Amino acid sequence: MVPTSDVPANGESPGSGDARVGRVIAVGVAAGLLSGVFGVGGGILIVPGLMWVATMEQRRAHGTSLAAVLPIALFGVVTYVANDHINVGATIALTLGSLAGTLVGTSWLARAPKHLLSLSFAALLVVSAVRLLLELDTSREHALDLGSVAALLATGFVAGVLAGLLGIGGGVVMVPAMMLVLGLAPVVAKGTSLAVIVPTAIIGTWRNRRNLNVDLRAATVVGLSGAGCAVIGAMVAEQLPDRASNLMFAGLLLFMALRLARQAQLAKRQKAS
Repeated sequence: MVPTSDVPANGESPGSGDARVGRVIAVGVAAGLLSGVFGVGGGILIVPGLMWVATMEQRRAHGTSLAAVLPIALFGVVTYVANDHINVGATIALTLGSLAGTLVGTSWLARAPKHLLSLSFAALLVVSAVRLLLELDTSREHALDLGSVAALLATGFVAGVLAGLLGIGGGVVMVPAMMLVLGLAPVVAKGTSLAVIVPTAIIGTWRNRRNLNVDLRAATVVGLSGAGCAVIGAMVAEQLPDRASNLMFAGLLLFMALRLARQAQLAKRQKAS
């Protein structure tokens, strides 16, 4: 029997047992499959899964999600590097901004009210759904100049804040920004985003560990099971029309956003009463 808790946070009991381990594995499998099928980062799926399926405390779920994204991102980076689908200059600029943003985001996570975390994550899900429904028109790839470097630094900072605060990789911000600012092909933008997520997740997890907002054992289980299943999801994706795939996933994200928003409102009312 493998325990899934690391360091108790806010008086939360560690929890153990085969049933809990099974729920954590199920979250990783679902996140990996859906990430592979729909081409999005696992964080927007892992956080709700840990909260609703594995019944994890909210701040801990956000921190654990960021740690779980690390093996999934590492697994994906290997494939993109092998196919030369990473822009090194953009990776450096985004990483510098992202690491600074991650320090801010993890600091906010330790203090942010839970209902605000839920509403922020719900808003992120809506943005992700809208992005899936839009087809960005990119031109030829542009060389890095002072303006594009500044834009990428700012984009990386925002992505890092979201990573540290909400437990996502930040690809939902970085991928469209690279396509618009540098005219990168989607596959290169995704590969570059994953390359940035790796150091971002490492620094964010280190900070969340210090704040007792991460369960490393659960993150390992989710991340490893998700990484393996992402390959299967990618094979399934080849059989689905892009438009139909995006519509289905956008619907799922909107459903989760509504549920999180309702949950946040109920929690706020209960606290006020």
